[in-house]
Amino acid sequence: MNVLIKSATIVDPKSDFHNQTCDILIEKGIISQISEQIKNPDKVKEISLDNLHVSQGWFDSSVSFGEPGYEERETIANGLETAARSGFTDVAVNPNTNPVIDSYADISFLRGKAKGNAVNLYPIGALTKNSDGEDLAELFDMKNAGAIAFYDYQKPVRNPNLMKLALQYASNFGGLIYSFPQESKISGLGVMNENVMSTSLGLKGNPTIAEELQIVRDLFLLEYTGGKLHIPTISSAKSVELIRNAKAKKLDVSCSVAIHNLILTDDVLKTFDTRFKVAPPLRTQSDSDALIEGLKNGTIDMVTSDHNPIDIEHKKIEFDYAKYGTIGLESAFGALHTAFTMKKTIDLLTKGRERFGIKSAPIGIGSEAKLTFFNPIENYQFDKEMILSTSKNAIFENYNLKGKVYGVFSNNQLVLN
Repeated sequence: MNVLIKSATIVDPKSDFHNQTCDILIEKGIISQISEQIKNPDKVKEISLDNLHVSQGWFDSSVSFGEPGYEERETIANGLETAARSGFTDVAVNPNTNPVIDSYADISFLRGKAKGNAVNLYPIGALTKNSDGEDLAELFDMKNAGAIAFYDYQKPVRNPNLMKLALQYASNFGGLIYSFPQESKISGLGVMNENVMSTSLGLKGNPTIAEELQIVRDLFLLEYTGGKLHIPTISSAKSVELIRNAKAKKLDVSCSVAIHNLILTDDVLKTFDTRFKVAPPLRTQSDSDALIEGLKNGTIDMVTSDHNPIDIEHKKIEFDYAKYGTIGLESAFGALHTAFTMKKTIDLLTKGRERFGIKSAPIGIGSEAKLTFFNPIENYQFDKEMILSTSKNAIFENYNLKGKVYGVFSNNQLVLN
């Protein structure tokens, strides 16, 4: 596909054209020219949009789709379309389906369903069989099938010996182990952050120490085994400190934070709106401030939308019984841009690939065109009409966001809103 992008401001510190406003000619999926002005004698398709900015395609390390088994929540096809229209060219997809993605055949199924799409789907295989925490799944086989990491989505590994074995075994082939940071005996039946707010609302609390104890345990195991560990969606100030200290000791650990844990606090739960029931729970303002600082100083490696569609039957019910999770792809850029500068926002949305062995594509002549198009200055209220997912459990619905996504060019395909 041949496309001429007109008057685009390039936001890519790894590009020689960073901060320049240029025309970009793409021919057969490759950037063939970048210049102040490019003529169009062959009359290829032109893209000319208001205040157009272009960056490397964005990456999300924790996305859930329903298929197979929960297609009423989200299909792979609609999920990838949502990702593209939200600015993402690469997504790592969690194994929380029915059946759970825990074998070579399951990984091959996901990759086959995503073949030919503008968005690259990178499967995360389950860490244990059926994600039940008892026996390790077929990690090496899934790695050979294309799994980029192993994770029992939002399920803590209760058995420390199992985590030890996983780290040791995966280190033989460079496998990356996720560990959800929650000590389940401490968190118990808690449905929100344990704080003054949980007491006043009469809801069971999940204290930050449940997260921090699990992180301490896993860091000790990592130091012993010498494996590779990723801690997803941390939420407390103490967690940031623990991981910063581990990195200072040169442990091979990375971590992420969900965008909603940066922007929102447990105060929003006063309305008992189940859109705000997420795992880990929303914490306090001091926790959010520490998470933001952790991103700025590099302790936290990446952000994620932690996109998790939940059907209305499991979300629009009493708070105690509602499932955890929010969709977040559509609002990721606009929400993140309310807390960070435009350049830092783009930096955060393009970070993380290397941890999973995924190559980035800096914007340059001769490079593969893997691009996200956006307007960073448009302000708007995120409403239901902007939700592209099949499920509508959007935590940022009715919030004022900043920045409009136009779409992507990836895998020689153009997807525009």
